Amino acid sequence: MLIEILFLNVLIVIAPVLLYTAFAERCRHAHSPYVIGLMNGTASSLCLLFSYHELELYWDLRYIPLVLSTVYGGPLAGAINLVMILLTRTYIGGNALWFGYISMSLVFIGPLLAARKVRVLSGNSRIKAVMLVSIYPSFIMLLILVSYPFFNEVQKPADFPLLQTLLVFFVLHMLGAWLSSMLIEFTCERLKMRADIQRAEKMKTLGELAASIAHEVRNPLTVVSGFLQLMRPNEEGKNRQYLNFAMEELARAESIISDYLNFSKPHLTKLELVDLAEILNTIITLLTPMASKNNLFIDSALEERIYVFTDRGQLQQALVNVVKNAIEATPSGGKVNVSSAVVDGQARIIIADSGKGMNKEQLSRIGTLFFSTKEVGTGLGTAVAIRIIETMNGTIDYESEEGAGTTVTITLPLRAEQSYLSL
Repeated sequence: MLIEILFLNVLIVIAPVLLYTAFAERCRHAHSPYVIGLMNGTASSLCLLFSYHELELYWDLRYIPLVLSTVYGGPLAGAINLVMILLTRTYIGGNALWFGYISMSLVFIGPLLAARKVRVLSGNSRIKAVMLVSIYPSFIMLLILVSYPFFNEVQKPADFPLLQTLLVFFVLHMLGAWLSSMLIEFTCERLKMRADIQRAEKMKTLGELAASIAHEVRNPLTVVSGFLQLMRPNEEGKNRQYLNFAMEELARAESIISDYLNFSKPHLTKLELVDLAEILNTIITLLTPMASKNNLFIDSALEERIYVFTDRGQLQQALVNVVKNAIEATPSGGKVNVSSAVVDGQARIIIADSGKGMNKEQLSRIGTLFFSTKEVGTGLGTAVAIRIIETMNGTIDYESEEGAGTTVTITLPLRAEQSYLSL
């Protein structure tokens, strides 16, 4: 009887995940913490209603949706889920009601504390993390199932296989957590892939437009620059100073045009073995004066001997743009963290600032031309950085919350031999 009920619970647990999969692309409210909390809270309540009752306790999988809603939907979704479980447990009543309140409150603490760290992971790493977090409520549940009968002098039936029942409960609890997290990750990956395709198409169009404009503008600028250089030797005093100013501005315009051309199609001309720690240390050294001027501190935690095979100059340009943006976004007295490590067989660089952060609308526009959170800016530096990283077969992801800063995660393929050794 227990196995049948727990398998029914597994189906109930994955039901909101399947609903989310079906409506995530078509309904913009599907990602709301209220929707996630209500769907998973309903699943938890149904698990509690369709539970196995023995030793005055309820054996069910109500805590799996609680873990999922807290980890993927955030604290608000988890709190909504918890309230719905508490209300359902109050409706059911029984002798172990206060035991239920205590256990549910204790269980909520685990995923709440782990949620932020789990969300920065992706793919298999996040599935493993969810599994680890799911062990905590499973352990609390098992502890209560074992301890309650002893503290309350509940008579255990002579033929009740306690150890076998506990083992079945634990296995099916972990199975439900694994299935649910795997389905969620599959959906997230599919949504991300679709967004990447749409963004790539948009970037291609913008790149072609930028390239055509840049080529048309560069030709007359070259002519103007040539005539100014011819005029400069013959001018003295203020006229010569004005010509120098004009030449400097033309050089800046040339630099911007080069960025547009780089955005349209970055070229990896000189491929070589690049030590990430070395290049990041160089960038930190270059930008430390800028950080010091703004009363900021750059903290680094760089893993040694991480090598990628790419164009050093282009990679340095991309990383400089990202770190520079982090410095400019951080208020006086803040800190920028730069770290590197090997994760899942790939080189991972994380650049985090303690600035004001961005809302979801701003976050969705990151990397598009002419969008910038700065008062004076075109967003070109960020767009170029993203294009360069993507040309290197890497990925760049932005995570941000208003008031909590922004974290940029860059992944790059390792050199083949190192990728093999890191597995």
